[in-house]
Amino acid sequence: MDILISGASVAGPSLAFWLQRYGHSVTVVEKAPALRGGGYAVDFRGKVHLATLERMGLRAQLEARATHMGDIALVDGEGAQVSALPSAIFSGDLEVLRGDLAEVLYGATRGRVRYRFGDQITGIAQDAHGVDVTFAHGEPGRFDLVVGADGVHSAVRRLVFGDDPAHRKPLGVYGGVFTMPGTMGLRRTGIIYSEPNRSVSVMSPHGGDQIVSMTFAEPGLDFDHRDVEQQRQLIAERFAGVGWRTAELLAAMGRAEDFWFDETTQIRLDRWSQGRVVLLGDAGFAGGPGGNGTGLAVVGAYVLAGELDAAGGDHAAAFGRYERLLRPYVATCQRQADGSPDFLVPSTWKKIAQRNRFFKTVRYVPPARRLFKYLATRTATAFELPDYRLPALV
Repeated sequence: MDILISGASVAGPSLAFWLQRYGHSVTVVEKAPALRGGGYAVDFRGKVHLATLERMGLRAQLEARATHMGDIALVDGEGAQVSALPSAIFSGDLEVLRGDLAEVLYGATRGRVRYRFGDQITGIAQDAHGVDVTFAHGEPGRFDLVVGADGVHSAVRRLVFGDDPAHRKPLGVYGGVFTMPGTMGLRRTGIIYSEPNRSVSVMSPHGGDQIVSMTFAEPGLDFDHRDVEQQRQLIAERFAGVGWRTAELLAAMGRAEDFWFDETTQIRLDRWSQGRVVLLGDAGFAGGPGGNGTGLAVVGAYVLAGELDAAGGDHAAAFGRYERLLRPYVATCQRQADGSPDFLVPSTWKKIAQRNRFFKTVRYVPPARRLFKYLATRTATAFELPDYRLPALV
């Protein structure tokens, strides 16, 4: 089949990897002018995620780029460490920078997959035999199937499933991420400072540059996800007067060229497909922080491609089976993410102190540390990976 995928971050190239191996003709359209590099760290947890990477033949490449982060220091306003987060809570079993993951996936697919950067889908019209697609810049085309793997703000979801607010479940937490030159002497370590409803983290996975995250809780905030300057102003206003070295970080934010901001949101749909169009990854089932989003994208791509192959071209049967298999797994991950605001941005000084005491106990009591490791991976492993026909790697 001739298949169009919207989105070249993680879910899209992961699906393209499998589809081209199964013999399909694949085009990936991405609105960014080039592959996005750098960015925040993403992780894979437990045997389900790692087995999928093994079947792709990409685990070794990703392990070569792993951050190998140690424990993360929790500090007070003077910068003194009061506790530490075990690396398992942030890094899982294999953590890489999102840009490094994108580069590996792109490198594994670009030889047999057509990538169209700097363009995006503007119209979709389907009939019983195919899908007619228009683009912002390129010539229109007709495809057998279209896959929306274009994130929380998916254009494919909006065009085909509508822009119903009921599809989104905001978690009331907003975050800005950017890179700045290293000023804190960190290498494979990080620091977190919290005040009620505000948290600042600085990580340096490989030494050198620091990745800064500034997160705050404010349910119902209205903002334009395309207006970067408005987003910088929101961060500057919410973190004005916050202690530790926050003023230094705010100054660096104003100079950062890779600033990114968004709300933590879950996507919940009654159906992930309509006719010849199907959703994958955050476009269809974003989990939110702690919801195994990267692992879900990669596992979901494996399942969707495998079911299309097993169904022998019957896309309706494949889409139905894909959803029946994956939906319970997605629901489990989303339930775990529901509690993320309390961890990311505790609402009172008392809750911050309780969090710090809990992780101090985990760090120094080996049985508690082992239990925490189990709890950090159990949701990610709550799925039995299907065995599909795997075409030879070429």
